[in-house]
Amino acid sequence: MAQPAVGRMTVAEFLAWDDGTEQRYEPIDGRPVAMNPPGGPHRTITANATGVALAALRDRPSCRPENEAGISRRRRGLPPTFAFDLCPRARQPSAGRDREGATMAERRSYLPVSGMELPRFAGIPTFMRLPHVPVEEADDVQIGLIGVPWDGGTTNRPGPRHGPRQLRDASTMIRLLNQATRLRPFHMARCADLGDCPVNPADVQDSLQRVSAFYGRVRAKGIVPMTAGGDHLVSLPVLRGLVGHGAPVAMIHFDAHTDFYDSYFGGFRFTHGTPFRRAAEEGLIDTSRVVQIGIRGSAYDGEDVEWARAHGVRIFMIEEVMDKGVDAVMAEARAIVGDQLTYVSFDIDSIDPSQAPGTGTPEIGGLTTHMAQRMIRKLQGLNLIGADLVEVSPPFDPSGMTAWVGVNIMFELLCVLADAVQRRSAA
Repeated sequence: MAQPAVGRMTVAEFLAWDDGTEQRYEPIDGRPVAMNPPGGPHRTITANATGVALAALRDRPSCRPENEAGISRRRRGLPPTFAFDLCPRARQPSAGRDREGATMAERRSYLPVSGMELPRFAGIPTFMRLPHVPVEEADDVQIGLIGVPWDGGTTNRPGPRHGPRQLRDASTMIRLLNQATRLRPFHMARCADLGDCPVNPADVQDSLQRVSAFYGRVRAKGIVPMTAGGDHLVSLPVLRGLVGHGAPVAMIHFDAHTDFYDSYFGGFRFTHGTPFRRAAEEGLIDTSRVVQIGIRGSAYDGEDVEWARAHGVRIFMIEEVMDKGVDAVMAEARAIVGDQLTYVSFDIDSIDPSQAPGTGTPEIGGLTTHMAQRMIRKLQGLNLIGADLVEVSPPFDPSGMTAWVGVNIMFELLCVLADAVQRRSAA
């Protein structure tokens, strides 16, 4: 399509106008601005920052705030605005293009469907109403929400295999803005539902290998995962896939149990009570930088706590959490992990069962939902590489309240993950 004259354009003209080159546009109120990409033509658009150009860009792919745009505007004495990378890679001819030459991926919006446009009880449920993007097509995705519907490591009450499905359904109530922190995670990073990881309900080791391989592909794409389990054993293959042969990572772990037991039932070493013992042995986590928060309840023999403390793990029993308070506990947790790459694991049974009864191994006297939210918000600024929310068991809570608690915890985790992604991108 020929280059239009300088001036305002309709949405249709804006979307159709593209000759295959990479280009950035900077809408400025009432001022024509052009930016010259390497090898690209000089283009000028005049657009109001809240007008036609932004309306057209809303449904384009990869539309994201660019820090350098704000810097350049300040240098020119202008207020900060947004720049948009319309095509992150030069286009190559391929199947599946529309009449304007754009692929489906290039037309994709990474914002959730608004409840003002489609009622929250309608539509096909995805995590937080985000687009579903298979990992093979997720080149532009920065944070992937992933279900691991598997509970082959459960030793007591089963059911977390059904967690991801109910969590997706409950997550349709999640909106754009975190009113406490003012973070807008879906505007800070391109987020998508990557679907469910393949699992084998009949074979523990095969499932561990499948999950690990899937997360290896996620890591290769440069995607930060937000996982919905599944029982807590899924954290082990997730860490295997993310860390690979790299250096061990730090971890902040919210739970009623340490999950540092060595084995169950006469030597069975892979259960939802052993994932972090295995992760430590395999060099996936640095135990001197592991913090566990909310541990409580009766115990078999205390061997798990003794082993963890002997290897440098900082354990906050629930009594210490209640005595010291959220701020003091999280300040120490932040100091321990420092600026190291850090994984966050949140077992729903860290929440008191009066507020989250749908889990396999509930323990009374736990965190309140508000305490949990405040603790997660204190993770902002850490160098986070991924997180999980596990052990939601829908059969034990027909009301669905546990899943609702779970997706709100996921949203809080998503906010701090998006902050980490944005900080690394800016750096």
